[in-house]
Amino acid sequence: MPGGCPARRAVDARMAGARRPADRVPPVTRRCGAAVRRGSLSPRPSARLSEPVGTVVGMGKHVAHIVWDWNGTLLHDIDAVMTATNASFAELGLEPLTLERYRDLYCVPVPRFYERLMGRLPTDEEWEVMDAAFHRHYREAARNAALAAGARELLADWHSAGLTQSLCSLASHDHLVPLVRTHGIDGYFARVDGRVDPKQHGKAGQMVRHLAALEGVSPERVVVIGDAVDDASAAAAAGAHAVLYTGGSQSRACLEAAGVPVVDTLAEAAELARELAGRRPVSGLN
Repeated sequence: MPGGCPARRAVDARMAGARRPADRVPPVTRRCGAAVRRGSLSPRPSARLSEPVGTVVGMGKHVAHIVWDWNGTLLHDIDAVMTATNASFAELGLEPLTLERYRDLYCVPVPRFYERLMGRLPTDEEWEVMDAAFHRHYREAARNAALAAGARELLADWHSAGLTQSLCSLASHDHLVPLVRTHGIDGYFARVDGRVDPKQHGKAGQMVRHLAALEGVSPERVVVIGDAVDDASAAAAAGAHAVLYTGGSQSRACLEAAGVPVVDTLAEAAELARELAGRRPVSGLN
């Protein structure tokens, strides 16, 4: 990984203006590709795959509940992301990226990612073009994206053991739900929440709402498993633990800046979740 990642603050005054409404979340003092969490924390019902399950029965005080991320974590779509990124870059006259450089530069909110490439924030008009171009190419490239190695078995084993898990993603809820069903894993989740606000760029507020909707699940036994620093920040905002996975959007150096455990496989992440449940959540996101 070239050169490591510069420390950055999560709340950037330039991104706090009217262009993109932001969540109020704990500031981040150590960050690679600074991730500013966005989305409303105002009370509103989360979109759902089905009616939420009620109070979890038979769960011990310190038994872990896993909240999985989707893109780059359960869904191994990094190849589709790179294809879509470089195809959209070509439309905009930007140079293509290698996977290594992408992982060192990627951050949430995504406009900051473009700022690191362009040397400035995109205008609202440029952002709309970039965002539309990426999603157009991604939808085509992601048709053959498969679940991450061992993901299906992990989900099944966790469910069979009587443990609970849910899914919280920045993917559009309307696209997420059919895709989860297509992969035949919807029955393993107590709840599935995708993004319902098109202007939302981070997961913190969404994670707070997601955990609030999980009756009988206290935050200290929740472990968020994701592939980006924003997942750790969202977990911190909700009072939960986090484990970050290197198979997705950010490099190990970037992920380690979050101050939470970083692993190379989802099996390791699930094992750590068992150990972390009930402990006081600790991260570098203070």
